[in-house]
Amino acid sequence: MSEPKPRRSSGAARAMGGATAYVVSIGGQETTVEIGPEGVRVAGADAVVAAELLEVPGSPIRLLRLGDAVYEVIARRGSQRGAYGVALGGVRLNAEALDQRGRALRALSAATATRHGPEPIRAPMPGMVTRVLVAAGDAVRAGDSIVVMEAMKMENELRAKSDGRVRAVVVAPGTAVEKGMVLVELE
Repeated sequence: MSEPKPRRSSGAARAMGGATAYVVSIGGQETTVEIGPEGVRVAGADAVVAAELLEVPGSPIRLLRLGDAVYEVIARRGSQRGAYGVALGGVRLNAEALDQRGRALRALSAATATRHGPEPIRAPMPGMVTRVLVAAGDAVRAGDSIVVMEAMKMENELRAKSDGRVRAVVVAPGTAVEKGMVLVELE
């Protein structure tokens, strides 16, 4: 039985179709890498190095050819756009590679993201407030008990999800509440 032959990665084929610049970050160090039909050029280098990325069918391994050298690489996508976990020569690294469009999108989303304070304490279901354990101005830490309410004959202790300060207590013991109602406002 013959071993499957490596085939050109579709991603590499697309990348090699037109010149694209990526900002690559490994271990906090950034460099620009240009990928084009003639090969790869790293910022600051005059030479273009012939490059090819081959898939090994049925395997996460890719063969990366740079000039005359061949490297076995395993790259797994990370949790955010452009992030990868890479194993190269027995060394594992976290890397990020974003083109100009990806960097612009990230900068735009960071610039337009609104900063939110701690979430208010809301009733998770209809019930009755039995105890309020904080007052306006109190400092709270994530996990602190804020309100105790009774629902379906059970007491439920509602806790702060993050650190903050009590802006206002909206309910008092004995208050009937509906699901989603704000009980305590935090800042």
